[in-house]
Amino acid sequence: MVDTQSVAADQLKSIIERIERLEEEKKALSDDIKDVYGEAKANGFDTKVLRKIISLRKQDRDERMEQEAILELYLQALGMA
Repeated sequence: MVDTQSVAADQLKSIIERIERLEEEKKALSDDIKDVYGEAKANGFDTKVLRKIISLRKQDRDERMEQEAILELYLQALGMA
């Protein structure tokens, strides 16, 4: 007969170890991204603009156009456009 506490403990340990490995991978990827932004900055690129472009590229065309229209409307309402 299998001890259910032992099975649950083994499963929990496995889950925790997987999460820890993924967290390490995430940290390494984050460091790599930081390095690429540093390289871009060293080559004269504006990293704030690069981050904005990355954000915009994640959106689909319709969503992006809707946000741009709302932004334009708000800017006009504030007399900034």
